[in-house]
Amino acid sequence: MRTESLRQELSRRPLLGDGATGTQLQQMGLAPGACGERWNLDHPERVRELHRRYLTAGSDLLTTNSFGGTTTVLAGHGLEASAHAINVAAARLAREVAGEQAWILGDMGPFGGLLEPLGEVSPDTAAAAFRQQAVALLEGGADALLVETMSDPVEVEIAVGAAREAGAAVVIATYAFQKSAVGYRTMMGTSAAEAVTRALAAGATVVGANCGTDLSLRDYERLTVELVAAAGNAPVIVQPNAGSPVLREGKICYAESAAEFATAATRFLAAGARIVGGCCGSTPEHIAAMRSVMER
Repeated sequence: MRTESLRQELSRRPLLGDGATGTQLQQMGLAPGACGERWNLDHPERVRELHRRYLTAGSDLLTTNSFGGTTTVLAGHGLEASAHAINVAAARLAREVAGEQAWILGDMGPFGGLLEPLGEVSPDTAAAAFRQQAVALLEGGADALLVETMSDPVEVEIAVGAAREAGAAVVIATYAFQKSAVGYRTMMGTSAAEAVTRALAAGATVVGANCGTDLSLRDYERLTVELVAAAGNAPVIVQPNAGSPVLREGKICYAESAAEFATAATRFLAAGARIVGGCCGSTPEHIAAMRSVMER
């Protein structure tokens, strides 16, 4: 699908994203701590199968398996030299499944460190890593780029700028929020209003929230109100975790049910969100339940 059709459809109706990638791949055999992005090359059939499950569940948007696809993150697995191939494959696998039935979001997660002066990574180094990933995802067929799970608005500005420089016409930027004594904040202490304002100023087309720390679905509803108020005319995306992870019998579990996600979806949409979906712990069943309460 073309970028312009995504813009037009988003103005016409709310869209449904997909759910978790990492936790789903672990259920398909990915070992904890292993590089899920490597599966784009080593186990493409399993990655395609996950995309297929979300497409069948009703997703309008499929997210590529490239969250940790920057050279800076892949270096931790000794795979920085394969970054281009991994990201191109990520987009192509999603495109092969989607055909013309869904749009492809090229996923770009944090670069895996801290920027100067808090850390040792220069803005130029981070920008180069994001730019390389963005170029590869677009080459593979992504319709838009998703800069997600961010805490530092400076990193968002760098990543969104890199995505734009690479040629992305639609860039979605989402932050991870947590509760604080003064409301919802990112790990860096950034408010929802500031986070949204800075992402939009950097060139983001859509803004919002995904992976939160200890946030209930009601928290995400309240956060949605704040995001929509700050976003003005820009569309807002909300993709919550399926609750907070808990360890049960040696396995990480998430408590929020598919039915609870469906109910929450109606509240997110009523609050003004234009894209809803899921993050950590959410499954094709969660997405199918959300689809059931949305008009196609």
